[in-house]
Amino acid sequence: MSAILELHAITCHYRGHTAVHELNLHVNKGDLFCLLGPSGCGKTTVLRAIAGFEPISQGKILLRGETISSPAFTLPPEKRRIGMVFQDYALFPHMNVCANVSFGLQDQPAKKRRQIADAMLEIVGLAGYGQRYIHELSGGQQQRVALARALAPKPELILLDEPFSNLDIEMREHLSQEVRQILKSQGATGILVTHDQLEAFAVGDQIGVMNQGHILQKDSAYNLYHSPKNPFVADFIGQGVFLHGKLRSPDTVETELGIIVGDRAYDWPVDTPVKLLLRPDDLVRDANGHLTGKVINKAFKGAEIMYTLQLASGIEVLSLFPSHYDHAVGDTVKLRLAPDHMVIFRTNEA
Repeated sequence: MSAILELHAITCHYRGHTAVHELNLHVNKGDLFCLLGPSGCGKTTVLRAIAGFEPISQGKILLRGETISSPAFTLPPEKRRIGMVFQDYALFPHMNVCANVSFGLQDQPAKKRRQIADAMLEIVGLAGYGQRYIHELSGGQQQRVALARALAPKPELILLDEPFSNLDIEMREHLSQEVRQILKSQGATGILVTHDQLEAFAVGDQIGVMNQGHILQKDSAYNLYHSPKNPFVADFIGQGVFLHGKLRSPDTVETELGIIVGDRAYDWPVDTPVKLLLRPDDLVRDANGHLTGKVINKAFKGAEIMYTLQLASGIEVLSLFPSHYDHAVGDTVKLRLAPDHMVIFRTNEA
């Protein structure tokens, strides 16, 4: 499948420092791709460069095979056929909803603009809201209007810059799934920028984890969680702790919790110092388990409770229990290790 969007070794500078360094990316038609990373990692700069709001000092950006950005040329944003949903939605308060949605359709006759706006509002679940004004809508409804406006001109690409950040947690979770369904129903190609991994998991077909101007791993949510390629991705995605140990054979690590045999082989020399990633689902409640942990914190999550446990060695680990096992802080519980996917890194790996 050919790529709609290609970034070839782009470099961007922001306020005197390199925000993005020789970054490569391609996004195929109909794909929803997420750039995920902490604040300041360069993800919004990448999005703005794609939109045409930021110049690039190296490399090139292609849309459907045509160069839209290079160090010597920047196609103006309005000529890129790219839709944008901003963090603050950027809706016009003096216009009603219909006028907001049809704002990018000025080359169409008035009747056609109205028809397209009505169709877009129906797609985003706001049929009948055309005559309302922005202040009469909830945050979630405003977000849908912004999405309808971005989709109305049928752009080649939709860019979404932290579009759920102004909403409460429950609304963010609901709308992120809804936005994915809307974009997929329209066959849209989209790029979402977010620092929230749950949003990225809900929306993205593929996710690129960024740090310090680089994409460290581009993969599915499942692979990012279970097969992180470096310690930063392992630490940033999901929750967990690292245990120090030594590699005793290609699939065996000795740690303070004992010998752990995994399902992956590593070709490093015997006795290589490593650190083992231990996820909350790698420690299982077991009345006959060989490990004992003291509850020092707990977080109720509905069907499950996340416990922070202190083991006999003094290290703290996380473990998910079914919520009907309601232990108090100070209780001791029995555990066993169940690392289905052993992930280890050399301790000198960056």
